[in-house]
Amino acid sequence: MKIIRLFLFCFLATASLHAQTASKTGSLADVSFMEGRWLGTFNGGPIEACWIAPVGDNLTGFIRMMKDNKVTMYEMLIFEQTEQGPIVLVKHFKPGLIGQEEKDKSDRYKFIEAGKGKAIFEKEDGSIRIIYEKRSAAQLVIQRGMQKDGNWAFSDLFVFNLVR
Repeated sequence: MKIIRLFLFCFLATASLHAQTASKTGSLADVSFMEGRWLGTFNGGPIEACWIAPVGDNLTGFIRMMKDNKVTMYEMLIFEQTEQGPIVLVKHFKPGLIGQEEKDKSDRYKFIEAGKGKAIFEKEDGSIRIIYEKRSAAQLVIQRGMQKDGNWAFSDLFVFNLVR
C-alpha cells in the first residue's frame, strides 16, 4: 500500500509540474479571444483593429489609425506559435505602406503568461510589456507597461468595442 501511495504521489507531483510548465509556455488558444473586428479612438481619431481566428501556427491581425478621415498609421500584428510559446511580431507602416522598421526587422514580444481572456507579452529587450485583455464580451483593451521603481506600471493604450 505504501508503494502505491508513493507512486501516486510521484505521479501527481509530476503531472502538477507538467501543468505548471505547460501554462507558462502558452499557445495561440491563449490569444484567440481577440478574434473579431474592434473599434476605438486614439489621438483624436478612430482606430480599428481586426484579428482573424488562429489557423495552423499563427493568428493575424492589423490596426488602422485615422485622423481627419486620413490614415496616420497601419500596424500588422502576427502571433506565431513557437516551441517556447507564442510570439508577437509587429511592424508599423506610414501612409503609402512605408515601413517604419527596417525591411527584415520587426518588434518581437515573447509570451509571459495568460489567463481567461488575458495574455501578457514582453518585448525581447525587456523594456515593455503588453497586456491583451477582453474585459467584457464587447470590450478589448491593450495595455502597455514599463518598469517603474522595480514594478510594472500599466496604462490603457487602446480601448476597443466589438463591431457586430
